[in-house]
Amino acid sequence: MNCAITEEDDLISPYLIIFKSLLLIPISHYLIFFFLTILLFLYFFLEIHIPKADPISLTFNPNSEFCQFIVSKCRLLHGRYFPTFWLSSPHLQTAFLSLFGKSPPFSYKRILYEATDGGTIALDWLMHSDVVEGISQVVNDSTSGTDRTPIAIVVPGLTSDSSAAYIKHIAFRLAKEGWNVVVQNHRGLGGISLTSDCVYTAGWTEDLRKVIDHIHSQFPEAPLFAVGTSIGANVLVKYLGEDGPNTPLIGATAVCSPWDLLICDRFINRKLVQKLYDRMLTIGLQGYAQLHHSIISRIADWEGIKKSRSVREFDNYATRLVAKFETTDTYYRRSSSSQYVGNVAVPLLCISALDDPVCTREAIPWDECRANKNIVLATTTHGGHLAYYEGLTATSMWWARAVQEYFEVLLSSPFADRRQKIIPEPLGSSIDQGPFVDAGEDRMVAAASEVDKTRADAEPEDIAQIDENTSNYSHKDNTPQVYNSLLGPLKKRVDQLSRYSRKSIWLLAYIAIVTTWPLVGPALLFSIKRRFRKLVEK
Repeated sequence: MNCAITEEDDLISPYLIIFKSLLLIPISHYLIFFFLTILLFLYFFLEIHIPKADPISLTFNPNSEFCQFIVSKCRLLHGRYFPTFWLSSPHLQTAFLSLFGKSPPFSYKRILYEATDGGTIALDWLMHSDVVEGISQVVNDSTSGTDRTPIAIVVPGLTSDSSAAYIKHIAFRLAKEGWNVVVQNHRGLGGISLTSDCVYTAGWTEDLRKVIDHIHSQFPEAPLFAVGTSIGANVLVKYLGEDGPNTPLIGATAVCSPWDLLICDRFINRKLVQKLYDRMLTIGLQGYAQLHHSIISRIADWEGIKKSRSVREFDNYATRLVAKFETTDTYYRRSSSSQYVGNVAVPLLCISALDDPVCTREAIPWDECRANKNIVLATTTHGGHLAYYEGLTATSMWWARAVQEYFEVLLSSPFADRRQKIIPEPLGSSIDQGPFVDAGEDRMVAAASEVDKTRADAEPEDIAQIDENTSNYSHKDNTPQVYNSLLGPLKKRVDQLSRYSRKSIWLLAYIAIVTTWPLVGPALLFSIKRRFRKLVEK
């Protein structure tokens, strides 16, 4: 028997053997594998989730009577949101809204408002009588001064106008429930040409301020509310923070606000799917610029606008120049509404989806909303960007129902009195606000009040002099109380730092063990085995 390997067998390539083996697999198996691979890719790329009813998470100040009242009366806020099962993805929800979203059939009545700088703003009205009774009503008739029908002002998102599906959803729902609705289109949108060099931006609040004042003067007896969506929500919250209790609004809602434009700019360029949104928004902004080429080409860098491939590039070549900011980051920082949340003095409901593919959850100012007694922050696990579709046929939007219920509850509550606005208390001192006190050898610092800092820096005789000047009715034998008031905050900060130090020591110990175990572990085990072997031999 000849068992020798022939030269022909030596020349057979292993890749050829693998190829012949693959040919033996049925083609149907390849198709199944390809199909499963596509499904797996779509599952992770589109972030598909199992449809279920998730509870609404509420963040508010527990000491606020307003927040307690709203949470107890709004059934939808302490309920659950169940998304449409075949739209179980933030990207499917958002894409369906943009591409296939159906809106109620109705027509607006348009009123053109001319700003002081010569700009034109289109105000599209939908009256309650138009929806329910089918009666056409003139907006600026003689009865406007005594009309007490509540009015909701809607501020659309970036490059959106009154014809957007989500805007028509909220307008129709409010009008059907007895409200008069007016959509404030941004300059240059809604089919209106730019009539001045002023262009709207993410932080431009002057148009909204003038429109609100105009409507309030036209309907002085009507309760005013406002709804902001996306960039419109950022503008609305920034306006509320700037004007504080001086706004004529009784209540407001911010839906899917970006909050911090700088964080959202970083987020939208992080993943491939987010970059697709970035590109689509850029195309929309370029289309807006093309519509008003005669003006924008004169006040911005037109060549830079044409070659822009992201929102940031467009803002660098257009928005930043129009708004007169030094850099794009400066424009984002100063236009972000998160830094104005603490000054909001009217009831405000904020709605955000944690899976929003455009406005990331990382930008939500959780602590600032919790500290303000006028704000209720409602977050949902799912919902996409401005979508929140629910029901089998995806014809209803959860956020539109929540806004309508919130406005109805607020309108019938004692908080609807515009004379009883709650002025927010200033937040306590923090590390980034100063002043500072040295609290250890590691050079860490802790914040203290101005009085504590003055007392800590002063000499003992100066402290006594301060006490005499500020407390004429106090006794001179209160020295222990003075030192207790001086040392109390410092002891509290030192205790906090000591607790952080203990946590840091345990964390460092854990890191040291984990990183050195691959080297120390085998040596330690070898030593233990040797000792154990010696004990056994004895």
